[in-house]
Amino acid sequence: MERQNTPTIPLEHRTSTVEQGRFCVARCSCGWRGPARRARSLARADAEKHTAA
Repeated sequence: MERQNTPTIPLEHRTSTVEQGRFCVARCSCGWRGPARRARSLARADAEKHTAA
């Protein structure tokens, strides 16, 4: 049997935060990226707003 290479679409958004120097950025499995923030709490809040939308 041959495998089909069809792209998969994430059913749920999986967010995480990534440190970039002095900044923290929220990212999502769908490709969304939040603004760079100095406070991790603000980056997490950006991610929560994205998943709620």
